[in-house]
Amino acid sequence: MQSALILCRFIHFAAVLLLFGTCLFRTWLFRPLLNSEDLRTLDQKLTWLTRLLIPVALFSALAWLVLTTGSMADSWQDGLDPPTLLMVLGSTFFGQVWSTHLLFSGLLMLGLWLPGLSSPWRRLTLAALLLGSLAPVGHGAMFDGLLGDLMMLNQLVHLCGIGAWLGGLLMLVLLLMPPASGNTERILLRFSGIGYLLVATIIITGLINVRVLSGSIWPVPALSGFGLILLIKVCLVLCMLGLALFNRIMLNRNAGRLHLLRTSVTLECLFGMAAVAAVSLLGTLPPMALA
Repeated sequence: MQSALILCRFIHFAAVLLLFGTCLFRTWLFRPLLNSEDLRTLDQKLTWLTRLLIPVALFSALAWLVLTTGSMADSWQDGLDPPTLLMVLGSTFFGQVWSTHLLFSGLLMLGLWLPGLSSPWRRLTLAALLLGSLAPVGHGAMFDGLLGDLMMLNQLVHLCGIGAWLGGLLMLVLLLMPPASGNTERILLRFSGIGYLLVATIIITGLINVRVLSGSIWPVPALSGFGLILLIKVCLVLCMLGLALFNRIMLNRNAGRLHLLRTSVTLECLFGMAAVAAVSLLGTLPPMALA
């Protein structure tokens, strides 16, 4: 059951992060820099992706609820029992948060068929609320009072930074697919500049998480359990930074080599997904060695 929960967490985190990031950059960065024809082409590429991500987000959220309920009851059969599910939703902190999370997932799903909910800004708002409602279900929920609230806020900022970075990378992959926009270089340079702020945000909030959760700069033991998975995540992020630097250099020196750029950005996005997988596992591990 634990393995199924980790896989479910990865699928759900990936869907929600990418949904938020693509909605954000489509509305905020790409729309002002693309002409109407290029924006229409990009939206056509985004349509199938959105129709995939929203159902995946909803059904993986339901599966997360079932698996968590089964874990609480020590029986996966109880995870499918309606009275037990309702008890978890109404009587636990996770359930109360998850009720709101499922509501936002459902509204996004309705937006696939109802024109009133499908405008870019409404979809971005719902995607942001969906991502934000993931913040309270992490390790920060271990803390009460002001510290607990600050940890949830820190986790919210961390998730928004990750979602924006990964979603922006995926948008760049779509933009670089044929037929590519004539404004590609300008958009890549603008995203590169924004990426510095996103990376700084991710690193700072990540360090705060580790320091508060583990009580030290790095978890102990450093090379097993939580510490080992965290090290793998850091290495993946460093690989992403290396590729981002390579992309920036290539833009400055080898303009027009879109095929190489597309490959590099795709690899960066895949490293990001691997880091999300590491995060999904980290959320199930204790941040400190058990006495």
